[in-house]
Amino acid sequence: MKKRILAYLDYIDQLLASEEEHDWEKEVALHKDQIAFFMHERLVHLLVFMLVAVCTVMCILAFVLSSAMMLLPLIGMLFVLLIPYCMHYYLLENSVQRMYQQYDEMMGKMQSYFSMKKG
Repeated sequence: MKKRILAYLDYIDQLLASEEEHDWEKEVALHKDQIAFFMHERLVHLLVFMLVAVCTVMCILAFVLSSAMMLLPLIGMLFVLLIPYCMHYYLLENSVQRMYQQYDEMMGKMQSYFSMKKG
């Protein structure tokens, strides 16, 4: 998924930097589809990330309250899952935010459109 997102962001950046004529209506429609796909992916990963985080906290609380040493490997495994999920969700969130900016730039190519100045 990471390769796909980064490749797509690069493709759109190259398209926006190009001085060639493009069918911006078609490109915007395709871009909106990609935004929807990545938003869905982001939602699914948010739910899984939250589930793993809640399970991790519950196991830590159970360990603190019961001092059951058998929970330590489970807590370790949950942390091993939690850290990559956090990094992947971070990538998804920032990529979708970047796609919103690209959408604004694409709309600006077609017509006068609201856009945020960088900086």
